[in-house]
Amino acid sequence: MTIEISSQYIFLAGLLALLSILASVLSRRLGAPLLLIFLVVGMLAGEDGIGGIQFDNSGLAFLFGNLALAAILLDGGLGTRKETFSISLKPAFMLATVGVLVTAGLTGAAVHFLLGFPWKESILMGAIIGSTDAAAVFGLIRNAGLRLKERTGATLEIESGANDPMAIFLTITMVELISTSNTNLGLAMLLELVQQMGLGLLIGLSGGYVLNRVLPKLHLTSSLYPLLVTSAGLSIFGITNLWGGSGFLAIYIVGVMLGNSTNMPYKKDVHRFHDGMAWLSQIGMFLMLGLLVVPSQIGPVIIPALAIGAVLIFIARPIAVLLSLLPFHFPWREQVFISWCGLRGAVPIILALYPSLSGVEQTPIYFNLVFVVVIMSLVLQGWTIPQVARWLKLELPDKAATPSSFSLAFDDYHNRHILVYHVPEDSDLVGSPLESLPTTQYSRPMGVMRSGQLLLEPDQALQALDKAAFFSQVEDDQELNRAFTPGQALQRTTMSQFYGDFVVNSDAKLRDLAYNYFFFMEEKYLDSTVKEFFLDKFRGHVVVGDKYRFGEIELTVRELEAGEITQFGLKIIRSKTHHN
Repeated sequence: MTIEISSQYIFLAGLLALLSILASVLSRRLGAPLLLIFLVVGMLAGEDGIGGIQFDNSGLAFLFGNLALAAILLDGGLGTRKETFSISLKPAFMLATVGVLVTAGLTGAAVHFLLGFPWKESILMGAIIGSTDAAAVFGLIRNAGLRLKERTGATLEIESGANDPMAIFLTITMVELISTSNTNLGLAMLLELVQQMGLGLLIGLSGGYVLNRVLPKLHLTSSLYPLLVTSAGLSIFGITNLWGGSGFLAIYIVGVMLGNSTNMPYKKDVHRFHDGMAWLSQIGMFLMLGLLVVPSQIGPVIIPALAIGAVLIFIARPIAVLLSLLPFHFPWREQVFISWCGLRGAVPIILALYPSLSGVEQTPIYFNLVFVVVIMSLVLQGWTIPQVARWLKLELPDKAATPSSFSLAFDDYHNRHILVYHVPEDSDLVGSPLESLPTTQYSRPMGVMRSGQLLLEPDQALQALDKAAFFSQVEDDQELNRAFTPGQALQRTTMSQFYGDFVVNSDAKLRDLAYNYFFFMEEKYLDSTVKEFFLDKFRGHVVVGDKYRFGEIELTVRELEAGEITQFGLKIIRSKTHHN
């Protein structure tokens, strides 16, 4: 009997995951957030749905939710480039601390006045939904094919990994306040915050450092390295929590350090594995949360929950973003977009289980309120993020290289690789002799294969779908990626439409540009270079895509190298007024 029940559970889990993945096709066509699809599938399979599955084990849900969130944060850290920290660490930190506090406070006030809850319970509710799921935002943006300005994207990216610990800390603290008679825990709260953040940071940095030193020295099969990273990350997550620190912050930092390591073996394999693990975690977590919900119990709280959600989305989050980013002078368009990206996802629903596990009263109301707010956020914000990004003109032309390629690593030399590229049909290389294959700083050509045969004559012409092999010191050569990326002609057209047809060096004098293109320039800037002008206007924080218009001339930052502006695009904007 036990074997039969176990088999039923395995079958149901596999079937629900399969249905969720297949439903992603519908999500892509409708533009709906994938997380919403997973949640709906779980609800349909639940107690009030067609599946009729009864699941109310809060402890199991909490355990699985924490494991899933840890896996998602590890993957998020692996994908975070160190350059993003130099651009947006401070504003992202302010959003993850001050922003969460302000959001929790304002939302808690709304709960108090709308539902009449005591202040402690109201602030607890605000803390539960105070954390944004910016990782889900990036999933939506990637699915829509958007490329954001780096200042905006980097801020959201770091916030996604750093704001969960603050929301968790606030939730635990408010649960303790409600459970005890002590009404003045100010110092205790401050010490708890320092302990959570301090230990999470220290253990994360230490664990990442040790793994970076140990991984290259191990001689394991390629399939074991991703598993080793996962098990090590979860071990660090667990021990940090046991010692009173923030395991979520620690595992995110471990991911960042490993993802930016230059000598981590089989880095592409590790990234692919954890990308799949993150998707599996999100699918499993949202299916489980859908099963936990009993839709028939939600009816009485729908109206107040929608009102709380409206306060959160249209008042609390914008004010929190405005106050957090005030010292950094973000352009208003970027502040509006960051405000709209305050998407609520799995974290608030998992946090809504804390009161139940701690014996706090009215826990079903907390859970149902949070669930409605999350659904509202996913539908209203999640469905419209790509459109809002385009409306605010924050989208950049996509220049990310996505060639058809694969790499082979030498087991004994982790920094030696063979890179193999398919020659695209529209490539400029088609028709060129084999000897014209590009040589880069890190890579040199080895040969070309066609129909399973090695081409030996250097004057033979390259054809579409030939396979070009290169010996390389890196696993991913960006210069080669650009050379073998399909759609290069279309890409040049798109870049021209965005940046303009003319390229201006960063050291060009504004006096010369004003003279040649007939636009007015303030006298104090006439002897400045374009680079100096932009650095002054944007207060030293310039990213690709920043624009400034002089009459009918628009200058846009086109390229940065090592943080320094190298090129601008110059676009002539014709007046739409016609004279007869």
